[in-house]
Amino acid sequence: MANAEFEGFELGFSLNGTSVRRSLRASWDTRFEDVEPVREFSWRKGGLGFAGWYYSVTVRDHVGYESWLERDRLILLDRDPQVAAIISQPFWLHWDTADGKRRHAPDYLIRLADGRVRVVDVRAEDDMDDRTHEAFAATERACSSVGWEFEWAGRPDPVFMANVRWLARYRRTRSGRPPTTVARLLEVFSEPKAMWQGAELVGDRLEVLPVLFHLLWSGALETDLVGGLMESDSLVWARGARQWAG
Repeated sequence: MANAEFEGFELGFSLNGTSVRRSLRASWDTRFEDVEPVREFSWRKGGLGFAGWYYSVTVRDHVGYESWLERDRLILLDRDPQVAAIISQPFWLHWDTADGKRRHAPDYLIRLADGRVRVVDVRAEDDMDDRTHEAFAATERACSSVGWEFEWAGRPDPVFMANVRWLARYRRTRSGRPPTTVARLLEVFSEPKAMWQGAELVGDRLEVLPVLFHLLWSGALETDLVGGLMESDSLVWARGARQWAG
């Protein structure tokens, strides 16, 4: 790393129970999968936030969030096949401004399957103020200086998010069993069919639908998640099958 831009930034994080603060130059290659969140995920009656823990099938552990919007982003990250690790509240970014010292804790640090690092801040556009814009801009500069990506994630499409939230109920591996049902569903939906119609061709709908939803979560089966809420007659197809079906 030879970028002078990161000279003005420091990272503060907790590693193996020990608080660490050092320059970005000395910290950028830390294994952040091993750090603890720098803030607690607590919920207080009457508070503005709503914190909690989401079980991620990507990391096979619980990941914290501080709002419903952050929880929704976690679900989307958990479904993204390019995401290999998700770390919540990974560090404090410290820097100086003309008005004094500033610090900011990004919401997530993502390790992608190809090794790239992406820092994600989650905030609805109508909740942004000048101070938040400044913090996000500083975080983007810090990320750029060490070759990380930065993403400001806003509010997702509500219909899409409602559908993905439903599919997330079936994200765990146990919902994708037995293998014979998986194979039969992929065969049946090799040509697009209505959801319940195809499920009934495989077997008892109550037993088959959880497996079907798991395959929609994983992307092995596909449907329109944006045009409307999923219904019994929603068209479902195996990945790639609709290319020739028009």
